[in-house]
Amino acid sequence: MALLNLAAFDNTPLQRDPFDFLIASGVMSDQTLEQVNRDYPEIELPANYKPEDLEFGPAFSQLLDEVDSEEFEAAVENKFGIDLGNTTKTITVRKYSEMSDGNIHTDHPSKIMTVLIYFNKEWTQDGGKLRMLRSKTDIDDYAAEATPIGGTLLAFRRSKKSFHGYKRFKGERRMVQINWVKSGRLAWYARQLPR
Repeated sequence: MALLNLAAFDNTPLQRDPFDFLIASGVMSDQTLEQVNRDYPEIELPANYKPEDLEFGPAFSQLLDEVDSEEFEAAVENKFGIDLGNTTKTITVRKYSEMSDGNIHTDHPSKIMTVLIYFNKEWTQDGGKLRMLRSKTDIDDYAAEATPIGGTLLAFRRSKKSFHGYKRFKGERRMVQINWVKSGRLAWYARQLPR
């Protein structure tokens, strides 16, 4: 049985202002979230990790398989009207945010699509909520805000105006990040950058 409810993703309208994005809720049930969090990798530092560098249980392993599947990629392609066939997919896992995170940026030019899936059981803080911004200078001028609560999926197409960021937050902020990047030297370069 699938852990991700792709129908929740499919049924979420694509937003075009200020760039192409969507924020879908309910992509995991409470029961699924509990299973995945039980099997979430033990991570101690605020950094992005490749799955092959981590140890985790079967539910988290299944979730990684699902986001690495042709079905998941096809859902992203259909929603955004994009062909990801000639790209390289990267998957990273993170558990903690630090005060230097959240700066406004557009993502590296080698990236084509970004998908973030969150796993926190609750969220009461003002910081750490990823905002889809209208400019590179004002964190409070945003079109939408994604609270990193479990079962939330945020996806956006990278562009010169895909500004996003969040107010400073230090603490646990569980997520899996999936990127599709241009193949070749740019893709290699993007994977060498600190995250």
